[in-house]
Amino acid sequence: MGNSALKAHLETAQKTGVFQLTGKGLAEFPEDLQKLTSNLRTIDLSNNKIELLPPLIGKFSFLKSLVLNNNKLAALPEELCKLKKLETLHVNGNHLRQLPAAFGQLAALKTLSLSGNQLRTVPTQLCALRHLDVVDLSRNQIQNVPDSVGELQAIELNLNQNQISQISVQISHCPRLKVLRLEENCLELSMLPQSILSDSQISLLAVEGNLFEIKKLRELEGYDKYMERFTATKKKFA
Repeated sequence: MGNSALKAHLETAQKTGVFQLTGKGLAEFPEDLQKLTSNLRTIDLSNNKIELLPPLIGKFSFLKSLVLNNNKLAALPEELCKLKKLETLHVNGNHLRQLPAAFGQLAALKTLSLSGNQLRTVPTQLCALRHLDVVDLSRNQIQNVPDSVGELQAIELNLNQNQISQISVQISHCPRLKVLRLEENCLELSMLPQSILSDSQISLLAVEGNLFEIKKLRELEGYDKYMERFTATKKKFA
């Protein structure tokens, strides 16, 4: 991609606040973007070959949306955590094994999508994010859901297509969790906390493709309570 093309993109971004450069084979984050640290609200660099996100990402103090799907990122820099206005972060289809230690400082974050990475557990940093609505951790290598999950503020948690065989009972204490997706994992019915059914806010539990038949779920104590919530929610959106 030539300099003139990049220059044209930069000029447009300066006016619109949106820099979008996808599928261009970029090997690195465009350094020239630092001229626009106070302009940009959205950066989308999906479908490139970026291996490193430079520390200068922390300077985009007005950034609301950062989309880096399908790159080659193995880590995110600590400086990313300075983005106090960031509401949406999509880093699907990369090679992330963990999140920066200070990730919980992304105070405005509402939507976090990390599908198709190499995470082995639900990152505890997520529990510090008070405005988080949707978390997508599908298609990772997560094997268990730890006790800390009880602090999670999300409304929807997607854990489809992992290797989960254990879930902490604390998940039923999530104050706002309405949708829990656990399809295509390694769950035995006995490892599914019954309190999810009897004593949680969850009104949509998706568990197809585990090590039990769905009809067995209906025999569990608390299933009728879950169905009451499920039906009430359906009526609300009908």
